[in-house]
Amino acid sequence: MILGISGGIAAYKSVEILRRLQRTGADVVPVVTEAGRKFVAPMALESLTGRRVSSSLWNDTDPIPHTSLGQRADLILVAPATADLIARYRAGLASDLLAATLLASRAPVLLCPAMHTEMWEHPATQENIDVLQGRGVHVLEPAEGSLAGGDMGIGRMREPAEIVEKAQQILLSDSPLTDLADAARRMEGVRVLVTAGGTRESIDPVRFIGNRSSGKMGHAIAAEAARRGAAVVLVTASDARTPAGIEVIRVQTAAEMEKEVLSRFADSDVVFMAAAVADFRPRVEAGSKIKKSDGPPLLELEPTPDILARLGEEKASQFVVGFAAETDDLVENAKAKLERKKIDLIVANDVSAADSGFEVDTNRAVLLWRAGEVEDLPLALKSEIAAAIVERVAGALED
Repeated sequence: MILGISGGIAAYKSVEILRRLQRTGADVVPVVTEAGRKFVAPMALESLTGRRVSSSLWNDTDPIPHTSLGQRADLILVAPATADLIARYRAGLASDLLAATLLASRAPVLLCPAMHTEMWEHPATQENIDVLQGRGVHVLEPAEGSLAGGDMGIGRMREPAEIVEKAQQILLSDSPLTDLADAARRMEGVRVLVTAGGTRESIDPVRFIGNRSSGKMGHAIAAEAARRGAAVVLVTASDARTPAGIEVIRVQTAAEMEKEVLSRFADSDVVFMAAAVADFRPRVEAGSKIKKSDGPPLLELEPTPDILARLGEEKASQFVVGFAAETDDLVENAKAKLERKKIDLIVANDVSAADSGFEVDTNRAVLLWRAGEVEDLPLALKSEIAAAIVERVAGALED
């Protein structure tokens, strides 16, 4: 994989992108423009990769470095992609090694723009982006946030975790080494319902009972099912980013989630219950903020609705997938939940581990099927775990 770095302040994130890519097993070759070298020290990149950073068409031992790099690449990721680099790429200019490599490769390209709001919104930049996307270039559009010079607005490059996740999705869909590209057609016409995030049960207008679920796993599953052609409805208590083409229903409480899920269950073929639904809620919500001076409140709790159990009872032809977040006796607890809820598959993961579960970008899981099969999914990005889960379910639908 080639990591292209052009000359923007967001280049400081490139080292973290490189480290995250390496953790996935990627062999990363940095290609830095002359302007990019002013923002990130080549020595830092060379220390991490063990190879010299390429910058010039003229001082490389390879007489045609752009061709060699372009032909070997599985993906070219440019982060940051400046307005200048985007314009030159659109125009087909090959004035430096990175631009020439982009033209000399048939590998998929992912651009991660970073620039001031005025530059991003300029008609020329927007036209360049539209043209490149029309040619099949992937673009991870910038986010809103703080910019160089203290400005606020759209133009901030996406965070390294998001960039690496998108790169992995592209590699999975384009890789000839997997059947995932073929599998992407296997869910066309399938109606998928996904839940995500941790519900919030109000104590008063300010406080709530909740959990640490970020919603990343559920959102990754929704994105993967949509990529394979499914019609996806996502009922989520999370603010995590959602790809276009997915119907998103925002909820906060278990009761709201139950209402939305049950109203759509009959029209669904597959349900992924990835949400971390609170088990209990206050029996009475205070109408105004509870004051500290009043002393600790005595909370009387009641169970929330067991959405998954109800789906298990009411399902007809639907394929229902549950999730079990455990801290001990992972397989035993998940098996018991699988049987108790009367569902088809349960995905179990140990949320006490530092590198998997809540609030991180990676996960490991155990898949337990109703028929008794058990499969371990090793540590990987949540997007990869999602791809594996959806792949298995897509296969089960065909059997």
